[in-house]
Amino acid sequence: MSEPTPADGDDAGVGGTEVGTGAETVSVWRSPLLDLPRAVAGEEALAGVPLHFGDPSGEQWALEAGEALADRSDLGVVTVSGPDRQTWLTSIASQVITGMTPGESRELLVLDPQGHIEHAAAVADDGTTTWLITDGDRADALSEWLDSMRFALRVEVAIREDVTVVTTVTPGGGVVPTSDVTTSPGVDTSRPPHDGTFGDLPGWILTWDDPWPGVVGGGTEYFRGVHPGALTRFHLHVLEKARAGEAMTAWLEAAPRRRPAGLLALEAVRIAAWRPGIDHEVDARAIPAELDWLRTAVHTHKGCYRGQESVARVLNLGRPPRRLVFLQLDGSMVDLPAAGSAIMRGGRRVGTVTSVARHADMGPIALALVARALPADAVLDLDGVAAAQELIVPIDGRSAASPVERPGAGLRNPVLRHGDVRGTPTGGLGPAQ
Repeated sequence: MSEPTPADGDDAGVGGTEVGTGAETVSVWRSPLLDLPRAVAGEEALAGVPLHFGDPSGEQWALEAGEALADRSDLGVVTVSGPDRQTWLTSIASQVITGMTPGESRELLVLDPQGHIEHAAAVADDGTTTWLITDGDRADALSEWLDSMRFALRVEVAIREDVTVVTTVTPGGGVVPTSDVTTSPGVDTSRPPHDGTFGDLPGWILTWDDPWPGVVGGGTEYFRGVHPGALTRFHLHVLEKARAGEAMTAWLEAAPRRRPAGLLALEAVRIAAWRPGIDHEVDARAIPAELDWLRTAVHTHKGCYRGQESVARVLNLGRPPRRLVFLQLDGSMVDLPAAGSAIMRGGRRVGTVTSVARHADMGPIALALVARALPADAVLDLDGVAAAQELIVPIDGRSAASPVERPGAGLRNPVLRHGDVRGTPTGGLGPAQ
């Protein structure tokens, strides 16, 4: 295949186009992949990114086989440099970033004081700079918040307009648990390298290897079983924007079966892996426990970050207000419910669809947040489309790290441990001695 060319002449740069008049001309990024045959762009915020290339099912299969590349220029990149960057990020976010070395990949959340998710970012470090990859619509807000928290520390925050991101997938998982808790059965605990050909391509800066669905150091899991996310592992490759078209072309031409894939195919793979996304599963009320996001994004043993008390409370007591479920939709319907659609049962709203896609093998699938107490066998109504749920977060909301007995349970028992009568609690909150 020939190298993708700029959309609007050499002055726009690779993949760029210029809009506006006079002094108000603005450079707008447009994926080089949109110049390939059959490419269909998205709308509005996704206007510069391919949705598909005429064959979403084939593109999905190619992604799952490690033979496709998807443009993720809809993502944003924020960098933090300076000698205090890792300890500072550790102190204000949900994950331990201190000690990260080049080649490591972690994930963090920024929570509000009530424990609701405000930001999520993939994290990599090149030895001098920490790179945060997040949803493009949230990059400015993340940068502004980080900048407001610098105080007198030796850190510098910047939005990187000079880079872009592409995604590949490795088949078979290969996630790496680094904790002392048991990983989900069926998750490959070896660490095969990611598709290292990107490291040899022009303009490549670094690669982030998604730890999902492993249980990383300090994390814990809500779903316990053979996790479907073990079938795939996502990789985000950060490229110099000026050489992105050259790099994509080189990767696609390096093997005979490689092809471009659009966001529709990538979304189907993500939903099938039960992978939460900041731009999909997170609303103003979302907390990590509802999404099984303590696997990779929260270190439950570290303290001193905003929202920590809420995380600890739900971890100890269970019962998050909502829970994430995987939905298998009625495939006989032509139209799919849109993300944000209400989920009804008995005339009452019991949840919201967060993501939906047509999967090449499973048909219509979705992720949804539903009321915690919704019966597991309830058949749901999504705008007239029937849906069966598969539990991701259990109804009791208890994780692998939750205590067997809720803290303080003994204080509510008429006869306490060792026969102590009510009002003379000698056993405390710990185990019986």
